[in-house]
Amino acid sequence: MKQFNDDNFLLQTETAQRLYHDHAAKMPIIDYHCHLIPEYVASDHRFDNLSKIWLEGDHYKWRAMRTNGVDEKYCTGKDTTDWEKFEKWAETVPYTMRNPLYHWTHLELKTAFGVTKLLNPASAREIYDHCTALLQRPEYHARGLMRRYNVEAVCTTDDPVDSLEHHIKVREVGFATKMLPTWRPDKAMAVEVPADFRAYMEKLSEVSGVAITKFADVIDALRVRHEFFGSVGCRLSDHGIEEFYAEDYTQAEIDAIFNKVYGGQTLTPEEIRKFKTAMLVEFATMDHEAGWTQQFHYGAIRNNNSRMFGRLGPDTGFDSIGDFAVGRQMSKFFDMLDRNDRLAKTIIYNLNPRDNELVATMIGNFQDGRYGAGKIQFGSGWWFLDQKDGMEKQMNALSTLGLLSRFVGMLTDSRSFLSYPRHEYFRRTLCNLVGNDIEQGLLPASEIDFIGREIIEGICYRNAKDYFKF
Repeated sequence: MKQFNDDNFLLQTETAQRLYHDHAAKMPIIDYHCHLIPEYVASDHRFDNLSKIWLEGDHYKWRAMRTNGVDEKYCTGKDTTDWEKFEKWAETVPYTMRNPLYHWTHLELKTAFGVTKLLNPASAREIYDHCTALLQRPEYHARGLMRRYNVEAVCTTDDPVDSLEHHIKVREVGFATKMLPTWRPDKAMAVEVPADFRAYMEKLSEVSGVAITKFADVIDALRVRHEFFGSVGCRLSDHGIEEFYAEDYTQAEIDAIFNKVYGGQTLTPEEIRKFKTAMLVEFATMDHEAGWTQQFHYGAIRNNNSRMFGRLGPDTGFDSIGDFAVGRQMSKFFDMLDRNDRLAKTIIYNLNPRDNELVATMIGNFQDGRYGAGKIQFGSGWWFLDQKDGMEKQMNALSTLGLLSRFVGMLTDSRSFLSYPRHEYFRRTLCNLVGNDIEQGLLPASEIDFIGREIIEGICYRNAKDYFKF
């Protein structure tokens, strides 16, 4: 019987173990998409206790706690102590078996704090006190944890109106880990609520110095900010969309739609789709001209529980996988860009696993050797899919219908400085997948050195480094 969470965790064969320990484990981390708070890196933030670093903002854990019958006050409440929240999480952990939270929890405790005990009500106080004491040491502050996990670069998620002051400070102090911004302009195309859109346009005008009265002014203002982001090291954009937008439109239509919503009038669904299409095309053009990589995270239905959304706001654990017909629109959108040679390097992340084969074949339609290997990427398992089963399905689809060997690998997509073991989890899963193929004679054992050096190390680190050119 194999031991849980030992050195060969998830590695079912000797070949998988060799691939992981000799190749994957030693590679630095490039975390090219995350939601870390830049201020925490700039200030080398010290976390008061384990709850502060582990539970605050973690809607994965909140979702599990609610499902386990824990009252909301222990998830997001203001009238409960950090210890009380942690205690309820510890009560929940044993019931998360077969959920990735169980694996992540114990990997994080082991790799960050050296804790090998299982977290449960009996061990909770000891683990809490032990980890909280360690968190007071400088090597467990924000930057210390990034050093501990050998993080070479992180890309945060930032709005075009953000000052990026913390990114600039980190660069100026010479911190070894690069912290680079990512352009996330979702609010600039969020025209569903006219008053909110108008307020955002006013912020954009203020920070860009461009007076906004028409659609062309919006694009000018965004270009100013796009160039500023580039000057601070930005090399990626990111777009959170329900589905791809690829409506036919004329410039006159977009001008009229902007005037309508900017003037406070509600748009029709068709007008919204046309405006979003136009904005995505403009964003893509900017990225192509700047040599950036664009990312598309699609397929989530967000804020399903209106009562809790009204109480807690977004990103609090009430989102789910969406069910959209996306293939035709995705194809049309990329073709709109490619036929004018304006299609930048692109990463597509699907949330519905039903779309795995769709995305894996779609990326092959727009590859272009002028940009090097793997111009269009099938992104790693995202959100509900960034667990062993989801990762394996994504990699199997990519292997069968594309080139797994050119995959840019894993990211944390996390707000937590303890989430870097997700890279380890991915690397172990990858090595187990490939190792099993070698053991079964599906790949040649004589090529294990090439597989480890070129394919495993490439997916874990080198492909991303070459692709993004940080």
